[in-house]
Amino acid sequence: MRRSRLAYLPIAFPLLAFAEIMTFLLVASAIGTGWALLAVIACTVAGFALLRREGIRGWHAFQDAARAGRPPGTEVTHSLVGLGGALLLAVPGFLTGVAGLLLLLPPGRILARRGVERFAQRNLGGAVTGDLFGPRRVKVYSGDPVTVVVPDDDPRPPAGAIEGEIVR
Repeated sequence: MRRSRLAYLPIAFPLLAFAEIMTFLLVASAIGTGWALLAVIACTVAGFALLRREGIRGWHAFQDAARAGRPPGTEVTHSLVGLGGALLLAVPGFLTGVAGLLLLLPPGRILARRGVERFAQRNLGGAVTGDLFGPRRVKVYSGDPVTVVVPDDDPRPPAGAIEGEIVR
């Protein structure tokens, strides 16, 4: 029986809090307590400002995609990753701040957006993700054609089928 990933949250949050406290103590011993507090407060304030900006930017991108008739999935995942990065930056702490900055910078945002899209395709199915992200891109390898022949030995219709003719 496979456990849900949410079952590990009661363990993960205290471990994250412990890691944040230890990181703060290490940074405070290196640069001083006052500077460490100032850095944490500055990151938190910047995170709240970015939350507002990323939310508004994501909403406008979603509206533009909807008006243009494009699938809004790319814009939505881009803004969700930005909102997640801003939220992590708003949480007081150095580890969450670094993780938030990585999600806000373009290389990290692109990797996280692709991960979110793959997660959605894996868990939501092709029909939903096709509506969100547009047609799926696949790689096609050319080669010799393969013909599959399925012999139909029994000419009778399957059980439950009704023989007849469709009249329009």
